[in-house]
Amino acid sequence: MKTYTKLIRLLVIAMFVAMFIGCSSGTAESTPTAAPAEEAAPAEEAAPAEEAAPAEEAAPAEEAAPAEEAAPEPVTLRYANWNLGTEEENNIQRQLVKAYTDANPHVTVEFVDMSAEGGWDAVLTSYAAKGELPDVFMANNVPLYVQNGWLADLTSFVQNDPDWANVPQVLKDSFTYNGQVLGLPAAQFIMGYFVNKDLYEAANLDAPGYGFSVDEFNDAVTSLNNISQGVLGLDEMEFVMGWYANTQDPDLKWFSYDGEQMNYNSAAFKEAVAKAGEMQPYTWQGLSDEQKANFKSAGPWELFLNQEVGMRWEGGWNIPNFVQNATFDWDFVGVPGGNQALVADVIVVSKTAANLEEAYNFAKWMTFSGEAYAKEAELARAMGSAPKMPVAVDAASVELYKEFADKPGILAALDNLDNSMIESLAKIVPGYINARWEGKPGIDIGEDKDVNMWFMFNFANDGRYKYEDYAAQLETFANQILADAAAEMNK
Repeated sequence: MKTYTKLIRLLVIAMFVAMFIGCSSGTAESTPTAAPAEEAAPAEEAAPAEEAAPAEEAAPAEEAAPAEEAAPEPVTLRYANWNLGTEEENNIQRQLVKAYTDANPHVTVEFVDMSAEGGWDAVLTSYAAKGELPDVFMANNVPLYVQNGWLADLTSFVQNDPDWANVPQVLKDSFTYNGQVLGLPAAQFIMGYFVNKDLYEAANLDAPGYGFSVDEFNDAVTSLNNISQGVLGLDEMEFVMGWYANTQDPDLKWFSYDGEQMNYNSAAFKEAVAKAGEMQPYTWQGLSDEQKANFKSAGPWELFLNQEVGMRWEGGWNIPNFVQNATFDWDFVGVPGGNQALVADVIVVSKTAANLEEAYNFAKWMTFSGEAYAKEAELARAMGSAPKMPVAVDAASVELYKEFADKPGILAALDNLDNSMIESLAKIVPGYINARWEGKPGIDIGEDKDVNMWFMFNFANDGRYKYEDYAAQLETFANQILADAAAEMNK
């Protein structure tokens, strides 16, 4: 029994040994063909996903060597303007052009020779006939250029321009035709009466101020006038005809224009003609040769700075001259009723400009750019002068302008620009030149045959004829011209 038990134990042990040997042989065969899993891991751990550099840390490697931007292509812009003076003078306008090309070295600006005979528009027409219109040029007669198809539509450039948002609406409207912006206001000049406050104070009189009434105008002119002492109340009579109708009928703007027609036969304009004549004895035009001997001035243009007139009709382009040369206390008072006339210069871009965007950028710099206005002020300060009034009017530009011309009346006008009467209608309104000056309505006055419109207004108060006898004929003639010109523009 014991022997049997031992035999069984030996058999069990033998089986376990055999199993152990078999398992060991299988493991030995598999070992050379693959590294254990835990030994392969280090190759993957060299750059595990969770340890990869964050995207923002990798960016510097890309920014360290950015792709170089292509330099702008060289551009030559041909530019025509009548305000450039001579190369020797090197006035502010020339310096502004130089400042632009310095900041944009890929741009070359060539000045176009406009000295040929015939006048500005005739010279432009000659260039257009040769296919050589300037790329950017000052406009003397925008309706003519629109009718000729010369001008580029700049609407898409200005519509989102923050500086354009600061341009007075009255200027935007002036050069928008059928919804298209075809011109950029290059300057705005308030126009009206400038007053010598010291002269009134010396005469123990109250000087008129911006917002004065027609009655106050009359008093200011008549009470100061002292011809024997070489002092006039008013410099010239003719400009009264331009603004007076507006004081009687606010729907009538400069020289009776209501936005569509001339109102030469209206009661308000007839009063304007009569008022101009009423003012004559207090103006240079009313002086005899003997009376002129009491004055130092050789003409009405000298009266103001010579302190020989209480009120001078003038445009804002002369403000720098007053800033530099007036030795007395002066201010701008506009016209009675709290208003002023407004003269606008305009720059246009040719439709044939090879690079319209570059042409616009330069045209903006020379017109309503806030950055350019700051540069103009800097240049004016260096010359001991003053810049023109800003075209894009905001708080910053007004504060800058006040450094040169801090006058209550000027600031009041700046705050009231959209109410202005546009005086420069010849640049804006189709047919206006003929309706106001050059057209001939078929009238003979004495020995003067077939006179033009200028003659009829210029001599309305010298006794050659009675204005009211011809007012209806003049109005009908003028408005037919305007209607025909507008129809031609809309073709």
